[in-house]
Amino acid sequence: MATKSYADLKAEVWDRGACAGCGACVAVCPADAICFDEQGGALSPRNIGYCKQQNDEVDCGACYDACPRVQAITGDVLGNYLEIVSARATLEIPRRQTGGAVTAIILTALEQGLIDAVVTVTEDPWTKKPASVVITQAGEIVHHAGSRYNWWVPLVAALKTAVIGRKFERIAVIGVPCVVQAVHRIRESENDLLKPFGKRIRLVIGLFCTETFDYRILMEGILQKEKQIETWNIDRLDVRGKLEVTMRDGSSLTLPLERLQEAIRPGCRHCTDFTAVCSDISAGGVGSKRGHTTLIVRNDTGRTFLKEAIARNNLVEEGSVDTDAIVRLGLSKARRTPKR
Repeated sequence: MATKSYADLKAEVWDRGACAGCGACVAVCPADAICFDEQGGALSPRNIGYCKQQNDEVDCGACYDACPRVQAITGDVLGNYLEIVSARATLEIPRRQTGGAVTAIILTALEQGLIDAVVTVTEDPWTKKPASVVITQAGEIVHHAGSRYNWWVPLVAALKTAVIGRKFERIAVIGVPCVVQAVHRIRESENDLLKPFGKRIRLVIGLFCTETFDYRILMEGILQKEKQIETWNIDRLDVRGKLEVTMRDGSSLTLPLERLQEAIRPGCRHCTDFTAVCSDISAGGVGSKRGHTTLIVRNDTGRTFLKEAIARNNLVEEGSVDTDAIVRLGLSKARRTPKR
């Protein structure tokens, strides 16, 4: 079978409006020929006019092999796992989204040398505008705590910075299901161009996700113009079957997801994966009581990182998990997805 190129990726994914916007193709293109024109606005990347395979007839296929949309995710909502627990961080995390468990696990891993870098999403505290970031210090992870998965950002593109630019060897990636799917494809691929990335990824933590939003439409349009809410007054955003906006003064506003349809990125409608089934650990607020994080531990790698955080007294398991609540929300997401 001939190796597929960016032209196939464009036809099968970009032109269909199925692009996840994860940035995997941007990260792995050896010619740096794929880019997003406008972060937060472009629905898919573009090729700058050159492709090793198309122009020089040199086998590549890196972009296609890394894309999470070329193969559908199948299976049940929870996926394969070893255990599902409810946990909370014991350390002080000022901007924790739920129980702070992901921050506790990553902080422990950095302190103990289990990882040397984290690829994740941060935001401007004034505008709430997101950006991908590579974190290397334990103190930084607390500063950046709080999932920003509400906003689309081509997170995996930062993997190139971590692997090629800064030469890290033990990388953790925190991302939503499409990011996790891309990283899984990279880790499992036999493509020689993807192996330098895959062998350097040590831990993948997936975040529960129903959809991501276009920053400009949701923040600048719906919240600022319609609801008269300024970005600097927002403390955090949380999605639990609806959008919860918490202000710095403690007040809150709830918007049903039906009201936010125009802000949902089109590519999200092609995703059925709610719990990031290809991760080492999945995490989210659904299923646990307030102030706690539901953790789906999927393999021995995930269990090792979890137990290390508990052993270092940075994390405690407590309370039960309502798995039915997770399944209900996951099935609701899957029903919205059009058949391929």
